[in-house]
Amino acid sequence: MARQVKIARSVVRAITNGSGIEKRSQSPLKWILVLFSVFFSLYQLTLRKIRPADFANLRRKHWQLSDDEYSSSFQAPEGGSGKQEETLKAIGDMGFSGSTFYSTTDQKYLVKSVPRHSEHSYFRDDLLTPYVQHMATHPRSLLVRICDFLGASGFSLGRIFRLAPSHHIVMENIMYGRGIAKKRGEVDWEDWDLKPTSYFFPERDIADGALTSEATKEHLADEFHDKIILTREQADSFFESFDADTKLLAEHNAVDYSLFLVRIKVPPQEARDDEAVAESELVPTAPPSVPPSPPSWRTGVPSADGKHVFRAAILDFFWAKHKIQPLIMTFLISVWNLLTNSGHMSITTTPEEYRERFTKMCRGIVEIREEADTGES
Repeated sequence: MARQVKIARSVVRAITNGSGIEKRSQSPLKWILVLFSVFFSLYQLTLRKIRPADFANLRRKHWQLSDDEYSSSFQAPEGGSGKQEETLKAIGDMGFSGSTFYSTTDQKYLVKSVPRHSEHSYFRDDLLTPYVQHMATHPRSLLVRICDFLGASGFSLGRIFRLAPSHHIVMENIMYGRGIAKKRGEVDWEDWDLKPTSYFFPERDIADGALTSEATKEHLADEFHDKIILTREQADSFFESFDADTKLLAEHNAVDYSLFLVRIKVPPQEARDDEAVAESELVPTAPPSVPPSPPSWRTGVPSADGKHVFRAAILDFFWAKHKIQPLIMTFLISVWNLLTNSGHMSITTTPEEYRERFTKMCRGIVEIREEADTGES
């Protein structure tokens, strides 16, 4: 618990103050004590914003999110007794990467650690500039909106021994509103983390998964055994967005990204009235979810049959084929395939081949219902 609190404190200070270190005091002794404390810190690293001007420009100019609105999600309410770090709620350690997750108490943002060097260096050195340019020119992009990128600066024991994650991304939370819906007693939202499942997964495929725990296998990609029912216009917009997004990722060697899909059941009394969906607060109408104005895949697209609202975002696009760890993994799987012919994993395939399978998966879960057939059957 202490580790989570100190990590949260580092993140909040970097966002609200720009740095985890106090401004230099006129007292040399106090400054030395601050540096001494920073060096021996195990979990509370000094974080700085990476390319802050680029992310500020996206927030202000393209997402119409003011600095005050953004920072308020990371600040304790005025007059309240809460501490700043309590504005972040730990969700837990999830996934094979060892990432830590936090949610702001207002549920607008998620903070995800990016502990692997191959991933945060790829985003910083290879993908960040194309990502910023793409998000500025593609307002309906399905790529998750990253509002800040934080990295550790200076030396500390916690950073040297990797006791705390050195990098974090702050991103929109497309599950925003779920807590409010729960309080109203509505049916809980469903979500899936979708990747092509036709790849070789050692945790699943070696000895039929008998050598791996169920907890480990639960972190593998989900399967969506249903359809997203859309009109032709909705489907074309969806396909156009993920075609542009996956083209960008493939051009920069990214693989293993996923489609995070959310399905929200519309209350029965509103099932035949799309305007009532917005009035029910299922579809946010304020930043960080907009612009563009609803409906969009980050705010919620009503299904053509009027029974659900769907949200979607492309996540986890930090695994690049040309980085050292992916190259090692590709070599090991290639050696394994000489003996077993099991096929590539989603993290060792080519960017073009991954994009092809990912596109096939996304198109396969969509059912197009023409305007004449949008009524209930």
